[in-house]
Amino acid sequence: MMMMMVKLLMFLSFGGLSMCEVFLVGDEEGWNSGINFATWSQNHNFTKGDFLVFNYAKSVHNVYEVSEETFRSCETSNGVLGEYESGNDRIELKEARKYWFICNVAGHCLGGMRFGIDVNEANPRSHLPLSPVQSPPPPTNHASHHGSYALWSSFMGMVAFQTLFVEQYR
Repeated sequence: MMMMMVKLLMFLSFGGLSMCEVFLVGDEEGWNSGINFATWSQNHNFTKGDFLVFNYAKSVHNVYEVSEETFRSCETSNGVLGEYESGNDRIELKEARKYWFICNVAGHCLGGMRFGIDVNEANPRSHLPLSPVQSPPPPTNHASHHGSYALWSSFMGMVAFQTLFVEQYR
């Protein structure tokens, strides 16, 4: 019985946690020319474990994660840390550090398709790690998405119920 109470308390202690955030780059406009990505990025707080989702026409744009020097020059002969070209790229911010992103299509970076962000350490009480997901959530009118929290809570409730039920009949 005591073990059952400990498990229940452990489960309930997770109730105050929230999921990592998923940010749709450029909001409804997506990763496209004519968007002020510097302003967009300054309007958000990014934390280790969050995700950026870049939606764009695959044949028109791409996403490169680059060094600061490459970001400033828009010259990609070196300093490229990652290349994404699917048109629906989901990038996890795995470390607390500065990230730099550009579009490497001719003229797009110099035309403003670039931004840098500061990613902070996660507060242990504010984020849970997410499992890798095959596709990002569908676009909405919100920059961040918390819909998976309800799914996570339901799943954890089922796990707790099953654990308590099995423990009771051992």
